[in-house]
Amino acid sequence: MRLFGRRERPPAEALAPLDPDERVVSWATADGGGAVLATPLGLWLPGAAERIAWHLVDKATWRDGALTVVAAADAGDGVLDELPPRSVRIAVPRDLPPTVRVRVERTIAATRHCPLPGGGGVRVVGRRVPGRDGVTWQQVFDRGVDRDDPIVRAAAAEMVAQSRSTLGLVTP
Repeated sequence: MRLFGRRERPPAEALAPLDPDERVVSWATADGGGAVLATPLGLWLPGAAERIAWHLVDKATWRDGALTVVAAADAGDGVLDELPPRSVRIAVPRDLPPTVRVRVERTIAATRHCPLPGGGGVRVVGRRVPGRDGVTWQQVFDRGVDRDDPIVRAAAAEMVAQSRSTLGLVTP
């Protein structure tokens, strides 16, 4: 017998894409059906074929009954490209909004925005990746910055090195 009664579970179809040993830590019912699932590895949005790993959630906001997520794609060499925002209207939020906030914040070991030669800047982020030891360093360039410019790349690499040494964080 459960002390607090039966715990409501997400719909079976929402659980189908999860890995066999992946467990749900929080979930919410989306407007129009479906569910948003939070697992230790990332976030599943309704109709998505894959999870958004926590260390690739660049921004997440909860406003006016909608969860908006800006994920990032790894472009190589620790450079991330922000993807278009994806919003899901939530009918029953349960504890999903604070869970998303905590999970994203937990991955961030360090973050700072650094100016670059020629204008613009780069956000240098040290992230903890679930299932890995240490910190992985990422760079998110401001819009309009020519990240293929060798001077910009060298400056960004120096900013990562400075962040790493200043903070003394272990890199895998």
